[in-house]
Amino acid sequence: MAEEILTIKEVAAYLKLAEKTAYKLAAEGKLPGFKVGGSWRFKQIDIERWIEEKKTSSKDQNDKG
Repeated sequence: MAEEILTIKEVAAYLKLAEKTAYKLAAEGKLPGFKVGGSWRFKQIDIERWIEEKKTSSKDQNDKG
């Protein structure tokens, strides 16, 4: 079972963000990732889970307003 590991460039493209924005989110701990030899790496499953969490929390915020 091979898990897809993405680079910062791939995550930025996947999320349609600038690489700089993806890097900033990762560095702030807002995007689930880890460093390997000083370079950010991301498990695709973690990114997909993060997206779902953001969709849920966004919906919750809209329901409260």
